[in-house]
Amino acid sequence: MESIVSSIGLARELDEYIVFIDPSKCMGCRSCEIACAIEHSRSRDLFKAIREKPRPMPRIYVVSTDSLSSMPMKCLHCRDAPCISVCPSRALYRSLEGYVLVEPTRCIGCLMCMIACPFGNLKYSIETRAIIKCDSCYERVRRGELPACVEACPTGALRYGRLRDILEDLGRERARQIMAGVYTGMQQLQSLRWQGVVGSRGQ
Repeated sequence: MESIVSSIGLARELDEYIVFIDPSKCMGCRSCEIACAIEHSRSRDLFKAIREKPRPMPRIYVVSTDSLSSMPMKCLHCRDAPCISVCPSRALYRSLEGYVLVEPTRCIGCLMCMIACPFGNLKYSIETRAIIKCDSCYERVRRGELPACVEACPTGALRYGRLRDILEDLGRERARQIMAGVYTGMQQLQSLRWQGVVGSRGQ
């Protein structure tokens, strides 16, 4: 019985829609940050947003892991979200889609959610005196649009879709990479044989 329940739970998780992050494709351009800030501005316009008070802030941010790589960071909308559990004013709640959202008017600025978040993805706005976090652009999603960060990403480092479909796509990509590597390796070995560097058995 427990295995059946687990299988049902896994199936539901696979059918959930997520924003998948592929760090290997991120070039640190911060287009996602700009698009997010504009989407959460009052005007939804780049040139007007930069003059707004309080200044619109992105809910996603790019961090540099070393001199050559970077990675977008955003709320993961955890199934058992610790931020919701510790919030004393119930400012954090879950939407019908399963996204963890914040009601700014209820936020008392205690920062308990920031402490509880294992990924450090919640930020505090001094200007609004409330927590800000990714809401997965739920209004856009309800209109059938992509989250702003995903739409703005030029390299495909951010991808939105059903988890099951994303995992299948990743499997196909990895298979192509493996086969390409095998083919390249065979070509290099054959070239060495022609040059007499290795024997016919690769010795």
